Amino acid sequence: MMTLKDAKCGTTVTVTALNGGGAIKRRIMDMGITKGVQIFVRKVAPLGDPVEITVRNYELSIRKADAQNIEVA
Repeated sequence: MMTLKDAKCGTTVTVTALNGGGAIKRRIMDMGITKGVQIFVRKVAPLGDPVEITVRNYELSIRKADAQNIEVA
């Protein structure tokens, strides 16, 4: 199992599952991150937080704690 937190810069990954409680999962889905969507990992901050991604043609910064709840392939 690989999460978005583990994805390398410059790679495109596909979401396979969303983990976490109801409020966390809902917030992630509200950002447009749903099962099957492709995510391009643009940058990772030097200390790993936040992760800059491109999803559904818009740029988004996501916290490492939230990225850990997103399983990707």
